[in-house]
Amino acid sequence: MRLRALLDTDALGLRLLGGEDELDRTVRGVMTTDLRDPSRYLSGGEVVLTGLAWRRDAADSEPFVRLLAQAGVTALAAGEAELGDVPEDLVVACAQHRMPLFAVHESVAFATITEHVVRQVSGERAGDLAAVVDRHRRMMTSGPAGGGPDVVLDLLGSDLDLRAWVLSPTGRLIAGSKVAGPALPPETCARLAAEHLTAVRTGRRGPHRVRVEGATYSLFPVGSSGHAPQDERDVRDVRETVLSDWLMAVEADAADWPEERLDLLRDVTQLIAVERDRRDAARTVRRRLAQDVLELVQGGAAPAEIAARLRVAAPVLLPGLGAAPHWQVVVARVEWDDGAVAGGPVAQSLLEEVLVDPLATGPEAADRVAVAHTGDEAVALVPLPAVSTEHDGSEAGLHADALPRAVREALSAGLEGDGRLTLGVSAAVHLAEGLRGALEEARHARRVAAARPGRVCAAGHQELASHVLLLPFVPDDVRRAFTARLLDPLTAYDRRHRAELIPTLEAFLDCDGSWTRCASRLHLHVNTLRYRVGRIEQLTGRDLSRLEDKLDFFLALRMS
Repeated sequence: MRLRALLDTDALGLRLLGGEDELDRTVRGVMTTDLRDPSRYLSGGEVVLTGLAWRRDAADSEPFVRLLAQAGVTALAAGEAELGDVPEDLVVACAQHRMPLFAVHESVAFATITEHVVRQVSGERAGDLAAVVDRHRRMMTSGPAGGGPDVVLDLLGSDLDLRAWVLSPTGRLIAGSKVAGPALPPETCARLAAEHLTAVRTGRRGPHRVRVEGATYSLFPVGSSGHAPQDERDVRDVRETVLSDWLMAVEADAADWPEERLDLLRDVTQLIAVERDRRDAARTVRRRLAQDVLELVQGGAAPAEIAARLRVAAPVLLPGLGAAPHWQVVVARVEWDDGAVAGGPVAQSLLEEVLVDPLATGPEAADRVAVAHTGDEAVALVPLPAVSTEHDGSEAGLHADALPRAVREALSAGLEGDGRLTLGVSAAVHLAEGLRGALEEARHARRVAAARPGRVCAAGHQELASHVLLLPFVPDDVRRAFTARLLDPLTAYDRRHRAELIPTLEAFLDCDGSWTRCASRLHLHVNTLRYRVGRIEQLTGRDLSRLEDKLDFFLALRMS
């Protein structure tokens, strides 16, 4: 179908604002979105429909259109229902990127355009498949009341006799069709997620065929095109996004399916991605609350100001709670074996999933998880309605040894040969004054976990020395004396010789004393790194092979 045909259809009420020379482009699909960056859900050839909710000011238009152009979108259609006339900055941005732009009259529903495009595009397929796609589209474009991914999976069962489930990357069951029968056992879900992560990480094209407990499953990525990486940058993108993407498991062997049937299932995964958009939008408030609290804690805000923000957060995270809860802090970090560190948002998405009860089902199970990110780590603020002492004398709440247990199989497969996830868990605190110490405690616990073998490791506050817990409360004069004694010789040497000993020390500790990873991060030969570390030891009289001296340097850098 050509783009020109949409403009010639009077019932759609489209008005061309730019791109007249591009009207012979081919339309292969349609997507409705108000995400600021919908590119991960685009495969090329779509007409993108938007109500412009993503636009806060004129500066937002060009980045949005640029992302669409890079994803191979055929055209953009902007609704006039919210803002009236389409903003001029969007018209200019589309002209800059040669993106055809239509205005959609407020009397025309996006669902009308969606149904028309699907009907025309699906006309090239077998009639029964076109009807199924059309029904799926109408279900999902009807909004949240349409029932989400469960409705789509039910239609797969009733129309094509396919049993299907949607799983998280950790193997948690997100959705399943009612006609699929009993829910998949947790161990099967974990195995399917592990197989999917391994396949995507190694660049195999989906769908991925696996056998588990005598049954054959075909695994389709949700929100990913499933293409093989073309260069090193694509490999980095794949290994990061795979840690947060859902997957659809279909109990069938798709190896011999015709291309039309495979296209149908890929269309279904795009529809399920709509539910991911809604889930991510629902998490925005919780993420913002966690981010605000984290910035206050790290910025040294007054306890009264932090307490006020916590009072705002508590009703959102724990609806109906009468009293202020206790809180725990969890810190997570994803590191790759080549010395690179995944961005904070990658760890954020993964930590949100890790903190959800693996036996909970549905995308709403994470409604009480608030995770922020800073730099290359994610920080979770976990509310506890009450803290009690269990039979063994330990406090109730999150326990570091249990936290990664349910997700270890899947994530270890996804990280095998590439990277690792490390987690640190604080003790529960009640007063706002305790959050700063809890944050430092969780960060130090994560470093303890990083020193252990394995792809997924966690450590708790019980494993830390008492002086680490007191770090946030050390008097300023003590801090200054301690840091001067250790760091002043290095700072003076750097100033005279530009030797970069302080950055080298930070990187060496950050890599947990790994010569190879540290040299890779600093782009140095290992012998050069050994020379610098030897100079640090000579100037300070310390030995960086000793845990005590490593800890002293780490504390000095943190307090400087």
